[in-house]
Amino acid sequence: MSAVSSFFVRWRVRLGYPLAVAVLWFARPNPLSILFGTCVGLVGLWLRGYAAGFLRKHEILTVTGPYARTRNPLYLGSAILALGVAFAAHSWMSAMILCGYFALFYSIVMRREENELQSRYGAVFAEYARAVPLFLPRLTAAKLSGDGTGIFSFERYKKNREYQAAIGFLLLIGFLILRWRLP
Repeated sequence: MSAVSSFFVRWRVRLGYPLAVAVLWFARPNPLSILFGTCVGLVGLWLRGYAAGFLRKHEILTVTGPYARTRNPLYLGSAILALGVAFAAHSWMSAMILCGYFALFYSIVMRREENELQSRYGAVFAEYARAVPLFLPRLTAAKLSGDGTGIFSFERYKKNREYQAAIGFLLLIGFLILRWRLP
């Protein structure tokens, strides 16, 4: 792993905190933007939660559930969450910060993870990568050999600590409500 990709992997969450402060600083939310952004963000949270319930990190290559449509449903959910926050913030500057951060950090992180999965799973991952797009989902689930065993598990959702994304999103929406009420 290169030093650059290591930086992006290590710092993607840590830099999210000052990023949130900047987004809130430029935010000009109103009740409609907060409502619409929350609804969009909830779609992203649902997708992240659904994907986390299938993900068995470092155990097997997950190719079922949302992973049969996109190789990165967690990051797609994060992108939808970021879009929801951008709508809720009701600010072009906040939207540019969020989109720039996501495009820069997650494009590098996704490629690094691709290399790790290729190294770990070889031909199985290559077959999966040919059938399932990196980010934007297929309309229909890919049919891959040996992919019928994965089912959603709330235990996996908890093990993957996906509830942290929900807490973070709700806190950010709460701060946007405060920003609207206390200009």
